[in-house]
Amino acid sequence: MDWTETELSALRRAYASGTTRVSYDGKSVDYGSAEDLLARIRTIERAIAGFSRPLPVAGLAGFSRGDR
Repeated sequence: MDWTETELSALRRAYASGTTRVSYDGKSVDYGSAEDLLARIRTIERAIAGFSRPLPVAGLAGFSRGDR
């Protein structure tokens, strides 16, 4: 699923203000509890971080003595 920084910002603002109703981009969502809202924030943060973080580069080193 595609999440946006706008959605994440709205979720963070709602959590910080103590509400469980979030509105952004003409949408509204009611979360059952602050824990549900925080879980959603963490899920989106992990997804965004996973896409923006560069993949590790793995390599295999080799050598040659030249005489064999």
